[in-house]
Amino acid sequence: MSKSTVNRLFLGSVIAIAGGVVLLGVGLFIAYVNGTFIMRGPDVVGIHPSALTWSMAGLAIVGILAMVGGAFAQFVAWIGAVLNTSRLDDKTWFIVLLVLGLLSFGFVAMLLYLVAGPDGTRESARQTLPVGATA
Repeated sequence: MSKSTVNRLFLGSVIAIAGGVVLLGVGLFIAYVNGTFIMRGPDVVGIHPSALTWSMAGLAIVGILAMVGGAFAQFVAWIGAVLNTSRLDDKTWFIVLLVLGLLSFGFVAMLLYLVAGPDGTRESARQTLPVGATA
C-alpha cells in the first residue's frame, strides 16, 4: 500500500469518526431537548416512545457505525503504513510505527508518518529498476 493510499485512508477515517461524533451528539441533544428521556434526578429511567425518539435513535446508531468504521479504517491505515515502512532498508520508521501502535499511540505515530514518513513503495521501485534505466 503506497503512502498516498495510507494518507487518504487515514484522513478519511478521521473525517468519518468526526462525523460520527457529530451525528451521535446531535441525536442525543435533540432527544434530550425534546423530552425523550424520562429523568429522575440525574438518572435516565425510561424513554417516551415516539417517532422523534426512534429517529434520533437511528441517527445515533448511524453515528456509532460511522465511528466504528472510522476506527477500523484507521487500523487498516496503520497496518498499511507498517507494511509500507517494512520495505525500507532503514527500519527506524517501521519500529516507531509498530511500537507506538502496539502501545496504543498509533494515532500519534500515524500523524508523524503522514507529515514526515517515507514511502516504502517508491524506495523498492528504485531498487528493482534494471541497470541503465531511469525512473
